[in-house]
Amino acid sequence: MSDQPQVGDIELELGVPFPGAIVSQERWTQPALHRLPEGPIDWKTLFGRDAPRILDLGCGNGRFLIASALRHSEWDHVGIDVLPVVLRYATRRARQRGLANLKLAACDGIGFLSRHCQDHDFQEIHLYHPQPFLGSGAQARRLVDRDWIEQVLRVLAPDGKLFVQTDNAAYWNYLMQVLPMVMEVEPVLQPWPEDPQGRTRREIIATQKGLKIFRGIATPKAGFSPESLREMLHQIPAPVFDARHDKNPKGWTRHGGSHRNRRRGDRRS
Repeated sequence: MSDQPQVGDIELELGVPFPGAIVSQERWTQPALHRLPEGPIDWKTLFGRDAPRILDLGCGNGRFLIASALRHSEWDHVGIDVLPVVLRYATRRARQRGLANLKLAACDGIGFLSRHCQDHDFQEIHLYHPQPFLGSGAQARRLVDRDWIEQVLRVLAPDGKLFVQTDNAAYWNYLMQVLPMVMEVEPVLQPWPEDPQGRTRREIIATQKGLKIFRGIATPKAGFSPESLREMLHQIPAPVFDARHDKNPKGWTRHGGSHRNRRRGDRRS
């Protein structure tokens, strides 16, 4: 049997189908942004249209972003990850599915927001399973802090949404401490209805391990003056919580698989 991808192939990942099927090679696209500009990105020129945009911070191997791009051809999608090794999986899969409404770049989260995004660039921002960084002195590497929240509020549309998810209870507690200071937060108690088996590889792994998944949707609070928002942001505490927890209560072991059945780093892959 050939190892080359065949038209119509469906990949399995940890026993769960990966979104979309491989299309004929003449329909393949070039989703990778190999070099980012010095300043803000002109999304209208990049995508050749003006459409609502979705940003996935720490997109990993692209499971959520590719699923969303397939479902919503009328939206443009942007994914970044600081780890090129996982981004290669996302790039290959987006290319082989012929997705013209998806672009991917290697970049850290706060750097991307602050250097390459303008005010109100995105209708949705997604953050799934941010790395908790458990080692001594590693807490300062955590993505979510007051600077990150300030940048999210700047680049998110006034009526936009921030989607957050983690399997780390301490990280969730911190999010629920700081996000409500400047955003309205609605916890989501069930799996995402569009992706009941998991939006990300990490969610599938965490579920199979028996870890509890915490989910929520946040929207910017209205009524802040620039001065009052700045004051509220100044009160946001640093992410210095203890994030250790039982990583594998079910004693889960990794599934095997072949090419078609397999498989600030902002996202845990």
